[in-house]
Parts: sequence; structure tokens; C-alpha cells
Amino acid sequence: MNVGALDLSILAFYLAAVVGLGTWVGRKAKDVADYMVAGRDLPWWLILCSIVATETSTVTFLSIPGFAYQHDLTWLQIPMGFVMGRIAVVWLLLPHYFRGELFTSYEVLDRRFGGATKQTASALFVVTRCLADGLRLFLTAIVLREMTGIALHWAVAAIGVATIVYTFLGGMRAVIWTDVVQLFVYVGGAVVAFVLILDRLPEGWSQLLAMGQEAGKLRVFDLSLDWKQPYGLWAGLLGGAFVALGSHGVDQLMVQRYLCARRESDAGRALWVSGFLVFAQFAFFLVLGVGLYCFFELFPPAAAFERSDQAFAYFIVHEMPPGVLGLLLGAVFAAAMSTLSSSLNSCATAAVHDIWLPSRKQTPSASTQLWATRALTVVFGVVQIGVGIAGQWLESTVVSSVLGIAAFTTGIVLGIFFLGIFTRRVGQRAALTALAVGLVGMTCIYFFTPLAWPWYALAGSAMTFAVGLSASRLFSPR
Repeated sequence: MNVGALDLSILAFYLAAVVGLGTWVGRKAKDVADYMVAGRDLPWWLILCSIVATETSTVTFLSIPGFAYQHDLTWLQIPMGFVMGRIAVVWLLLPHYFRGELFTSYEVLDRRFGGATKQTASALFVVTRCLADGLRLFLTAIVLREMTGIALHWAVAAIGVATIVYTFLGGMRAVIWTDVVQLFVYVGGAVVAFVLILDRLPEGWSQLLAMGQEAGKLRVFDLSLDWKQPYGLWAGLLGGAFVALGSHGVDQLMVQRYLCARRESDAGRALWVSGFLVFAQFAFFLVLGVGLYCFFELFPPAAAFERSDQAFAYFIVHEMPPGVLGLLLGAVFAAAMSTLSSSLNSCATAAVHDIWLPSRKQTPSASTQLWATRALTVVFGVVQIGVGIAGQWLESTVVSSVLGIAAFTTGIVLGIFFLGIFTRRVGQRAALTALAVGLVGMTCIYFFTPLAWPWYALAGSAMTFAVGLSASRLFSPR
């Protein structure tokens, strides 16, 4: 379906405005500290909004309503675990990042084990993040192609280039401020869509509740204990808590935001409040999915959906009035760009501080470090665009597998952090052995067992911790 001139104009204006805003707020990024961690002077509420926006991709924006459209509200059990995990991060891991002026989470591993452990964990982060976010860019481009008719490679390039521009010029300050705008854009777009759904239902909210209850769409809790079922209560609470411990506790994508705070208490407040905000966001997206179910029961589409996440995309394109459609397309772009910009800046920061600088015999000047970070921002952006374009030649199962591997690597790194926090005997050789065995073990678990994905972080961290502890008896600590 071709989008009208008005909606395309709104979308083009949004992209230009985001690039302009990012460039303007980041214009004063003159040194490495300002470019990488925004001068360590951002208020907690700004970091809060950035955390929420970064973990909400376009796939989430469309897939969470799609889950409730096809199933029910049981997905909500997972963000319950997210809340618990973030509180644990504030108590257990956050203090380590405010002992000195760090730029990456992996510098903690350097202090505890040595440079090789830091570089290995950082390289693992960079590789998996580029691969995973490049494929997320590909999946976003598929959505935009279905919604607008734009060629796939142009959709990938449009999102990627616009994001590279303001991330390159403004650094972390630009990333976080544009995250705030993008948060309000995609949430506002979803609210507009939900209001239109209620307006189209003859009895509005009461009909949504009645039809949802009759179809079993309002079920929240699944008390069964099935290791293959990702949406049970225990998988949500325990598995979700460890997912949050990994993704928000040791992953550079999130830790870099905490390092932008004025003090540890501000970072902690932004983190634990974000858990409740994300819970509310997911609850709203799921209720929106129930509304989509009710709407399409009364007004069936011309053809049945092949995938549940097509329901919201179809509603946006076919039911939104001119002008509002442009706003929703902007929301799709917003969700994609907030994740991509964070990925580019975090990968560049990790590569410079953890890999490039230790390889130099003499420490480069601050200006050289700044330009190296900017150059790597462009390089990683081009890499992710390339991965996104190449994604069209991959089977969907391969795409899902790679995204799954990227998801469970944080559990392995979490296990290394646990070895550093809870043990004294484990040295660098034991830690590297644990990391290698954990990576092999989790690859086997993913491809050859039916274990549900919320358990990956728990399994990966437990396996890595146990191997490291056992290996420490073979290697003398230094």
C-alpha cells in the first residue's frame, strides 16, 4: 500500500527533526567523557526514559500486541521478573560501576581478573550486538516494507543513515535526548491507535472487556511448571529476573546509561523505576492487542494474518486516518532508532576503551580518542546496515537463532561477573575457561534442547559460574 503525501511528509519531518535535535543537543561534545557518558551530568529522569526507549524495539512495538491478539496476557509475567531483576542490579552490581570513573561495564572485569577477560567479554558484546541489532534493523525494514511498500534495502538504509548522523555528531547526550523524544512518539502513537480501536467498538471499553473475557484473552497467570513454556509464572519471575540481571546489570548497552548519571543514587532510581514503567508499558501493549482481537472479530481483514504481529501493522496502515498514519509510521521508526543509536554508541565506546586503547603503546590524546570513537560509530553503523540488508537472504529460522544466541551471551558474562563478586580464588585463566565453556554449552542448549528462552540467562550464568569455580582448582590464581 502506498502511503499518501501527507503521511510521508510527516515521516520525513520526524526523521529530520530527530537528526536536528540530536545534532543540536550534542554539539558541545568536545571530549571523550562528554561524548561517551554525557559528561556524567544527566538527571535521573532523562536516564529513566532512555532505558525504557532503548529496550523497546520496533519488533516489540508490534509483537507484544500481536501476542495478546493471538494468545492472552500471560506475557505480563515476564516483566514481573524484570522488576525483581532490576532491583537486584541496583543492590548487587551498580556499586561496582561507581568506584572510579569507568566508561564500560567490562572495566570491572579488568580490575578483578585482568585485561584479557575484559577484552574477551567486550569483544563478545560488540560482535553479538552488531549482529543482533543489524538483524533487528532487517526485521524493522520488513515491517516498513509491508506497511509502506518501500524497498527493503532503502528502508534499512533510511533508518540506519539517519541514526548514524546524529549519533556520530552528538554522542551519548544526543542518543539519550532523542530516546526521550522517541519514547513519547511511540507511546503516543500506540495511545492514539488504542483510542481509535475503542471508538470503533460499538460499546467501547466494556465490549473489549466482555469479548476479551469470553475469549480467554484476559488470563494473566499460568501456574504450570514447564521448562519448554516461556510464559509460565516461574519462567517469568525467576527467568525474567536473570534476564534483567544480564541485560541491565552487565550489558554495556544499559550500563553506559548509568555512567551518565551524576551519582550512584540517581542511576539506581532511574533503573528500578524503569522496571515499573516497562511493566506498565507492556501491560498497555497487551491490552492494545486484546483490542485488536475484538476489532478484527467485528471487522475481519480481507485475508487472515500469517503472523500475529501483522495485526497491529495492518491496523496502522488500513485504519488510521491521513496524518495519524504518518505519526504511527514515525512511532515505528522511533522504536527502531532508539535501539540502534544506543547500540552504535555503546559498541564504539567498548571497542575504543576495552580493545583499542589497551593495544596502544602510548595513550592517544583526548582528541584522537574522540575521533576514533566517532569513526567506529560510523563503521559499526555501516556493519549493521550491511547485516540488515543481508538478512533478506537468510532463512527466518536462522535469523531467530542468531537473535537467540545474542540474547543468552549476557547470561554468560553475568556468570563471569558473579565469579568476580562472590569468589576470591578464581583467576583470569579460570574465568576465560568458564567463558569459553559457557558459550559452547549455551549454544548446545539453544540448538539441541527445548529449554524456553527466559531460562537462558539463568542457565548461562549458573553454568559459567560452576565451570569457573571448578577450573580455579586447576589453575593457581595470580
